[in-house]
Amino acid sequence: MTDHENRPVEDLLVSLQERAKELNCLYEVEQILARLDFPLEQAFERVVEVIPPGWQYPDVCCAMIEIGNEVYTNQDFRPTPWVLSSDIVVQDEVVGTLSVWYTTERPEEDIGPFLKEEARLINTIAERLGHSILFHRMYETRQTWESASRELEAEKEDRWRAPIELLRRSDRELYLRIARKMVNHLCWAGIEGGQELLQEIYGSPEENGRHDPNYPARPRSVNDDVLLSGKPFEIARTFLGSDAVISLTRDWVMEDKASFFPAVLNNPRSTLSEVSTSLRRFHHLLDDGAELSQATLDSIHVGLIRRFLTDQLDFISVAKEYIQPEDFIDLIDRVIQSDASHGKLGGKSAGLFLAQAVLRREGETKGPIGEVKVPRSWYVASEGQVNFIEYNDLDEVMQQKYREISQVRQEFPNIVQLFKNSRFPQEIVKGVSMILDEVGDAPLIVRSSSLLEDRMGSAFSGKYRSLFLANQGTKHERMSAILDAMTEVYASVFGPDPIAYRRERGLLDFHEEMAILIQEVVGTRLGRYFLPAVAGVAFSNNEFRWSPRIKRTDGLIRLVPGLGTRAVDRVGNDYPILAVPGQPGLRVNTTIDEVIRYSPRSVDVINLETSAFETHDIDELLREHGAKYPAFDRVFSVLKDDVLRRPTPLLVDPGKDELVADLGGLISSTPFVEHVGNILKILEQALGTPVDIEFAHDGEDFYLLQCRPQSFAADDAPAPIPKDVPKDSQLFSAHRYVSNGHVPDITHVVYVDPESYAGLRDRSDLLAVGEAVGQLNKLLPKRQFILMGPGRWGSRGDIKLGVSVTYSDINNSAMLIEIARQTGDYLPDLSFGTHFFQDLVESEIRYLPLYPDNGSFLNLDIIHGAPNLLTAMLPEYEHLADTLRVIDLQGSTGGRVLRVLMNSELDEAVGIFSEATDQAGKAPTPSTDQTLRQPEVYWRWRMQMSEKIAAETDPGRFGVNAMYVIGSTKNASAGPSSDIDLLVHFRGTDEQRRDLETWLDAWSLCLGEINYLRTGYANRELLDVHIITDEDIEKKTSFAAKIGAVTDAALALRVGSSAE
Repeated sequence: MTDHENRPVEDLLVSLQERAKELNCLYEVEQILARLDFPLEQAFERVVEVIPPGWQYPDVCCAMIEIGNEVYTNQDFRPTPWVLSSDIVVQDEVVGTLSVWYTTERPEEDIGPFLKEEARLINTIAERLGHSILFHRMYETRQTWESASRELEAEKEDRWRAPIELLRRSDRELYLRIARKMVNHLCWAGIEGGQELLQEIYGSPEENGRHDPNYPARPRSVNDDVLLSGKPFEIARTFLGSDAVISLTRDWVMEDKASFFPAVLNNPRSTLSEVSTSLRRFHHLLDDGAELSQATLDSIHVGLIRRFLTDQLDFISVAKEYIQPEDFIDLIDRVIQSDASHGKLGGKSAGLFLAQAVLRREGETKGPIGEVKVPRSWYVASEGQVNFIEYNDLDEVMQQKYREISQVRQEFPNIVQLFKNSRFPQEIVKGVSMILDEVGDAPLIVRSSSLLEDRMGSAFSGKYRSLFLANQGTKHERMSAILDAMTEVYASVFGPDPIAYRRERGLLDFHEEMAILIQEVVGTRLGRYFLPAVAGVAFSNNEFRWSPRIKRTDGLIRLVPGLGTRAVDRVGNDYPILAVPGQPGLRVNTTIDEVIRYSPRSVDVINLETSAFETHDIDELLREHGAKYPAFDRVFSVLKDDVLRRPTPLLVDPGKDELVADLGGLISSTPFVEHVGNILKILEQALGTPVDIEFAHDGEDFYLLQCRPQSFAADDAPAPIPKDVPKDSQLFSAHRYVSNGHVPDITHVVYVDPESYAGLRDRSDLLAVGEAVGQLNKLLPKRQFILMGPGRWGSRGDIKLGVSVTYSDINNSAMLIEIARQTGDYLPDLSFGTHFFQDLVESEIRYLPLYPDNGSFLNLDIIHGAPNLLTAMLPEYEHLADTLRVIDLQGSTGGRVLRVLMNSELDEAVGIFSEATDQAGKAPTPSTDQTLRQPEVYWRWRMQMSEKIAAETDPGRFGVNAMYVIGSTKNASAGPSSDIDLLVHFRGTDEQRRDLETWLDAWSLCLGEINYLRTGYANRELLDVHIITDEDIEKKTSFAAKIGAVTDAALALRVGSSAE
């Protein structure tokens, strides 16, 4: 390594050494000031002796403390021009000065010869001196108070007078605050004389009828003499007794002493660092026996939750019942942040923190749950991403969310590389270095924890990156790996799937920030591999029920051996183990053949030698390590004589015995399923919503990894299934794994032919099928088309087993039907609980598996007999016309549409053709604002406004050749929050374009306000305008493809007709 390459490391070491000196200096000062048996004079003499070693040049450094007329300094002190000073402040009053001097000249640094870190250090020491002075004063007051209380113990009636008088003489302002509290307490309690006393202090209120309620009342002067006379305490002693006076006063004094903390919490300018420092002071105060009112504690609870976790009100209302201030003490030492940070820990960290608090408090009170642990965790506050972007001048990426998804998808790999080649601010590097020192070489996972993540209705399941790290090698190598992973998590905010997800939910304008959760991976070492015994996910609600015996509230557990990635991702040619807490004896697979066929075959691990995340065949892993696998006898069964038996580890020969990863021992012979079911119930009851958790088990202990509100669909009633429907009036029927619901008025089908797909040999063609589906997802009318095709859509692994798509490729569809054919070995994976299925549930996209070779019906005559629109819509994918078909059902069935009816109780579903609903109907008379609140009028009003805008647009002035409307307004499916999508064919100058954009922006703002006043939905701008040119139309790029399209074509508007 060259000297140039060594320089950053040397600079970091020097910086860390200086930091160690500063921390040691603070430690020495704290040790001195913490001793109450030391008089302040002696403490100050010792403090000036321990300060110089904390500075860069201790051999020429002296310190001096000036308090009033008293001066404390080193023996060889002499004043010089090279001085750094800080005021010592007690209760907002400067009482002295702390100074540090260099006796000889030293090189110029940040502030003369001093470092900026030394300036922060002297400020911290001065602040601590002020706290010590205040604490000694309060301590002496308390000692005097207690002494006076003991002396007056015998004087029962008047023993309150001495401490009150002492308070009045020693701290007049505090006395007045306590006296006002006593007056308020007397009035609130309805004590005789309370209201009269209030009038003496503030004067008589204005006579009834004199004050106009629409005009501010005149202020009344305050008579502090009444308070100083002690009259409030006299009245209180008469009606409440001496003990009550003393008790109330003591509590209020303690609350006043602790008032600094709520003030810091409620100040929006306070940084996380300042909040952390104040929290430590407050914690010490509680340790000294301070008792605070419930109102004060509630204020502190809410303040801490808001500052560290979230501003979300439904979260705060639950969290304040379970999270205590002391819970944050350990947390603040594990947060990486800049000195000026105002960030939060993000949704994932907040959800886990709350779940841990709930389970710690509820414990075993509502059913056994066993011991629930949480892995060691560290946090990078959300502002870290903002600082990273600013530090590297990457601000332009913030505009990605407003670009077309196709452009976002194209540019995303470049953004990832841009982030990976950027640097972190030094405070982040130092914080990560401390994490690595603490964790050693234990494997880590770097997880996303954005502000929007894991909230009700926006789980962002699988949208952001979470990356496993082996954390092996030199510290430099481990540091590079973790920082690289953090950049990838930061970059994932700008990927196509999360942007499409946010756009779908109206969250695009929210300023998303990404915090990071760094956790130690749960597991044990197995040779060169690291893995848990099992891991998985569990859900309060079972959204896809494969048996009529299963109720929605029975829940679902999805388990796999090894790392839990195979539990949350759809994977090729492998299966998880499913269990139902509410029906522990019910299994998806009942025969031995089914259990063997659908048991897990692969396991995800971390290879500690290659520092890689790997997937291995379970049989190979067992041949290499055998019964050393963690919890071996609970994860595996031995198949012998067509019977599965629990193995005896010492007698098993993995080379000869047939082992099946059925998790039978864990599910049937331990309370595991019961415990997970009870955890789900406790969390659901506490949070007031069904929950989704992730967990891992290392063979000894259960670890909770994540908890969030579960995304769930409406609890639909079973649809009636008509009988004797002619086959030519059906597209399909199904009799297996059917859920409840119906899908109305489908106009198009995107069909991937299973046999033709299986015959594709080039990987590029397989990927092109998924790309074409993504393009069709943008062109076809939203929620009016279904996807049909083989295998497991969106799987990780072998794409021959299912179409390669992500969320942004299918999010506009109404339904996904996966077809299982015996040819091609395509089997739908009932991946209930994966991120892919959570997306379907959350987006209300229906799912159905179809088994044409096992009793299901698929009308291939209509599918293959109808014209294929693929070539007309996407000519660049013409070579896939035999594999991918786009069918216009109305054009192929005489104007009919498809309706899908689903009934889980009968385990039947059918897709039948029927007459289309007249969406337009007859327009009602818009006589009142209530007309806009009727669903059928949302789109009509938007269409009228589109026509009005086009009519008022001057084509000559603005260079407009044509205008079109597309999307939900054109398709008559707009809702109260929908925008109006306009295409503008522009042929003008740059100046005309600027004028046009200003003109349309004004319309957009006005319409957004009108829509808000009429519907209550806030759209600041209602128009979504896409300006296209002749070149766009010629190349059919982006939205220009909508003009003259074969299906869902843009609707032309009359431009400038108002001037005719």
